[in-house]
Amino acid sequence: MFLALKEIKHEKKRYGLIVFMIFLIAYMILATWGLAYGLARENTMALESWQTKSANLSMSSSILTKDDLKKVDLTSKEAVVGELQAVAKKKGKTGINAQYLGVKKGEFIYKDQDLIAGRRAKSKYEVTADSRFKDKGYKLGDKVTLNGSDHKYKIVGFVKDAKINIEPIMYGFLPAWKELKNVAPGIEASGIISQRKLSVKDKHFKSYPVNKFIQKLPGYSEQNLTFELMIAFMFIISLVIVAVFLYILTIQKLPNYAVLRAQGVPAKTLIWATVSQSLLLVTSALVLALLAIWGTAAAMPASAPMAFTPEIFAAAIGGMLLMALLGGLNPVRTILKIDPVQAIGG
Repeated sequence: MFLALKEIKHEKKRYGLIVFMIFLIAYMILATWGLAYGLARENTMALESWQTKSANLSMSSSILTKDDLKKVDLTSKEAVVGELQAVAKKKGKTGINAQYLGVKKGEFIYKDQDLIAGRRAKSKYEVTADSRFKDKGYKLGDKVTLNGSDHKYKIVGFVKDAKINIEPIMYGFLPAWKELKNVAPGIEASGIISQRKLSVKDKHFKSYPVNKFIQKLPGYSEQNLTFELMIAFMFIISLVIVAVFLYILTIQKLPNYAVLRAQGVPAKTLIWATVSQSLLLVTSALVLALLAIWGTAAAMPASAPMAFTPEIFAAAIGGMLLMALLGGLNPVRTILKIDPVQAIGG
């Protein structure tokens, strides 16, 4: 460690450049990971807030009749819902793509709405909307049309974390859902959301664990895979940069290392100096990257889907330190092959 610190102190510009390059990669890893998690979270915010265990897959394209509902043992842990893709529009404002969710007053999805302003809907043509509407300039009392409907729907409340498949939810009631979807008589809902494992015996019914439901959301798996590959490539790039720089520096310092070996300095001391130097450089870059990403996250507008968890920070830090360790081991073979005789009349 002493040798590593002395070298870094002596060659500030050279090692400063290496730290800067590693900082950029670490910052990009954290930023990409934060965006990936933020986008994934926007796909599932509503499902997490409902604390669901199972659901009907692709609810917007499925229907349940009165007879269907009679075949399911509904308890206080179930909620019958109607889902519909909708475009909410107010005159003078940009339309917002949303998911209209028709619910029943007595069920948990209605009662558990996490309001940040206003109140829950009470009548057919009232809705509570996700906070994205508020961010876009919509206000309590605004009346919007849904899919060009004849009736206008009044926003009476704003809800926190009410998004599914990256789109904000508007909570309304099943009668309004039927009207918007223009369903045939006898159609009651799109599906059932359950907070327990729902057992359905009828062969025409399908019940899915919430994890499978999430994986089947349009584009969810593909989006996550893309970000995961990007993050993996950036880790590999960081490994290559550390390994190449340290190898070049080791080659440049071979005469000095040969002198040290001739003076009796063991090879393990030189190896530890190289590895610790790698860890010091990456640790310094990580500290700067963490400070920068916290500043970036704080400056981001509320509509930007960037979010972090302690697990993300731990994984990023652990991954970068592992790359530093592997990169630091790259010049080991070169150090072990140093011949002390080179320092004596070589």
